[in-house]
Amino acid sequence: MNFDKELDARGLNCPLPILRTKKALAEMSSGQVLKVIATDPGSVKDMQAFAKQTGNELVSSAESGGEFVFFMKKK
Repeated sequence: MNFDKELDARGLNCPLPILRTKKALAEMSSGQVLKVIATDPGSVKDMQAFAKQTGNELVSSAESGGEFVFFMKKK
């Protein structure tokens, strides 16, 4: 998937992946896509809740080898 910016949140625990995602999205334009890589298992539910609360679109999420990859489109 194409993305405009990548955020490496590996090794960070809740709430840091969400806080960094929020900051990264704030620096982006509407319609741009942020790729987030995290290792915190709680980030799966956190990203879903964050998308609902903020109106940003969680385009996809996947897990591979203990890493979670999210693609979030800015509203």
